[in-house]
Amino acid sequence: MEYQATIGLEIHAELRTKTKMFCASKNDPDEKHPNVNICPVCIGHPGTLPVINEEAVKLVHKVGLALGGEIQKFSRFDRKNYFYPDLPKGYQISQYKHPLVLGGNLKGVRITRIHLEEDAGKLIHDPNGKFSLVDFNRAGLPLMELVTEPDIKSAKEAKNFAEELQLVLQYLGASDANMEKGQMRCEANVSVMKVPHGKTLGVFGDSTPSVEESGASLGTKVEVKNLNSFRAVERAIDYEVKRQIELLESGKKVAQETRGWNENKEETFSQRSKESAHDYRYFPEPDLPPMEFTNEYIEELRAEIPELPEQKRNRLAEEYKLDAKAVEILVKDRGLSAFWEKVASELREWLSGKTLPGGKKPGFLAVSKPGFEELGSVEEESYKLAANYFTSDFLGLIKEKEIPPDELLVDPENFAELIKMIIKKEITSRVAKDVLRVMVEQGGDPSTWVEKMGLGQVSDSAQLEAIVKKVISENQKAVEDFKKGKQQSLQFLVGQVMKETKGAANPEVIRTLLTKIIGGV
Repeated sequence: MEYQATIGLEIHAELRTKTKMFCASKNDPDEKHPNVNICPVCIGHPGTLPVINEEAVKLVHKVGLALGGEIQKFSRFDRKNYFYPDLPKGYQISQYKHPLVLGGNLKGVRITRIHLEEDAGKLIHDPNGKFSLVDFNRAGLPLMELVTEPDIKSAKEAKNFAEELQLVLQYLGASDANMEKGQMRCEANVSVMKVPHGKTLGVFGDSTPSVEESGASLGTKVEVKNLNSFRAVERAIDYEVKRQIELLESGKKVAQETRGWNENKEETFSQRSKESAHDYRYFPEPDLPPMEFTNEYIEELRAEIPELPEQKRNRLAEEYKLDAKAVEILVKDRGLSAFWEKVASELREWLSGKTLPGGKKPGFLAVSKPGFEELGSVEEESYKLAANYFTSDFLGLIKEKEIPPDELLVDPENFAELIKMIIKKEITSRVAKDVLRVMVEQGGDPSTWVEKMGLGQVSDSAQLEAIVKKVISENQKAVEDFKKGKQQSLQFLVGQVMKETKGAANPEVIRTLLTKIIGGV
């Protein structure tokens, strides 16, 4: 027998609204001073009445529509009763029988429900364990909870799902979903079960039989909390799967419980036995009216759904013919993506009015580069060239110098101008990299820097011939090797000429001169 993991996720996300879920206190996740964004409602004073935050309801509905869920025409809030120091009322206003959204799918994982509730306060523990303080700034923030079916089969899949959901929330403007700030928190329900050797149970609707379709029984479910990073999601699930398999292999049973994740020790630990729904004594919230939603309201919201991450991936790949790596970089950072699209727009506008050598128009002749002779789309090759410099050199410099996106001295127009200069063979690739570094450090127009640094491309054969002859005379072994058929020796000689000219010489002209002069030696 083999073991297979069955994993479901519960993901909480604090919604991006101006005020809290049921009162007018400010929703400010960046507030550093404790207990300033509070009022009698969110800290549970007797006699206070909650009022539903309409914007929070709309944001959850948008998430549901984006994930293909069904907006429930009738929904209501319930009281979830439990005592904990960070829960001032002694109960949480949540949803149980009638959530806002049912169903949906993301990355092949079925979504059970999406509901809305209020967040609890934040406990701050004394390092010596003598006391705990409570900050109620977070108490009452609108909190979306998304619950998946147990369709996930590995820790990596769970991590990928959580990362994709974060992107969806950010694209919708529903939540900043910053895990470091606690704006998005994950819990994993993990169990393992025995399956016949060589067999694999899939998810519902997959080509392999799902748990439901196979009639197999799930193992004992353990809930793992305190997963505050994608790395923690993956590592905690991996650890828990191995822990449960070891228990079963030794003849022991897995206890149904809630476990925490210790980041330092990289292991889960027992917290308490797992509660059931009846332990919370849910009942309808008497201070809030039920909610009803019309088809017109739902369609109006649907029309507001922007381009989502998967749609953007498909469009970037189709429109710009970018590779998967470049596409993923752009999809994951909307600021960089907007920068890139402006660069692409500049190039498209420039190429649309450009007549290329031989009187041909863009779309018929490929951008010239060493060793590339095929005909293709100038526009496509221009995008690829721009994407290469953008995702490697440009982003590498930003990371190296730790420059925030809003403090960049390079604008899309100047970056596009640099790419144009490469396409027009006004500068070499080596020079482009040097100029880009100066642009990132000091800003400015690339043509100005090329002129100031004396790095314009040299293509005059007469001007280069003396340098080529000098390199040939100083590298006789490489010359002899090239005569014997070793092509890499020619590339070595080209490199030496480029070094002499500080990268300003045209590599194709150098190659032609070397071949001609060596052939006549």
